[in-house]
Amino acid sequence: MSNKMLTWHPACSVEDVPADGGACALIEGEQIAIYYFARRNQWYATQNECPHKRQMALSRGMIGSKSGEPKVACPFHKKTFSLESGLCLGDEAYTIRTYPVKVEEGTVWIGL
Repeated sequence: MSNKMLTWHPACSVEDVPADGGACALIEGEQIAIYYFARRNQWYATQNECPHKRQMALSRGMIGSKSGEPKVACPFHKKTFSLESGLCLGDEAYTIRTYPVKVEEGTVWIGL
């Protein structure tokens, strides 16, 4: 991450994101996928666009883990991406942007 200052944006209520699932929020003109990995009690955020076929779909993907690394699978073509680094776990040609997440008083905040 660069040294630029983060600006925190309220994205949604914690109730808007299903346990072990995702939701999407429009922040600063960009679709951001937000995930609550309930089994790990951790929150993640990535771009919503899958770079493989450029579909806005990652928030609807299935989350899980591979060798302990949290991941999301695109619901269309099953490309999987690390929720921590954004790297594609099966095809090095693709990556996604990841964003810091914090939860305060029931609100999910995304840092851009």
